[in-house]
Amino acid sequence: MILVLLGTQNNSFHRLLEEVDKNIENGNIQEKVVVQAGFTKYKSKNMEIFDMVPQDKFDKLINEADIVITHGGVGSMVSAIKKGKKVIAVPRLKKYGEHVNDHQKEIIETFRKQGLIIGIDDVSELPQALKKVQDLELHKQEEGTNNIVKIIDEFIQNDQKNR
Repeated sequence: MILVLLGTQNNSFHRLLEEVDKNIENGNIQEKVVVQAGFTKYKSKNMEIFDMVPQDKFDKLINEADIVITHGGVGSMVSAIKKGKKVIAVPRLKKYGEHVNDHQKEIIETFRKQGLIIGIDDVSELPQALKKVQDLELHKQEEGTNNIVKIIDEFIQNDQKNR
């Protein structure tokens, strides 16, 4: 099963769901797809879509997922990584009104450099990411909370230096 996480951001991330739907239609995705869409309103005959789910159902969905496709929110990525899931992360972008700035690109790049995820810059790269994620060697994060906190801290420190 593929789980798509759009977080709780109050802006739509329609582009990602359109691309996932397209990849189901053309056969690139053959697994069941479940979506936690948050505030993104999207109808599809190909996906099971929930606005928000209670924490216990969220945990169950992550546990059942083979692959997690997520926006670049730290919480969504960390939840999937800690469960040992293969993660494809796609940033919400300011130019599409999906977020207030493009910080998700930087966060995704930081996690990608650590080998924790497949990070893509645009939804059009999803077909390649779906192939690439099959070969992703998971870095087990048993003690990963400290490592993830270190990664996030480094990101924040670098961001503050660049201001």
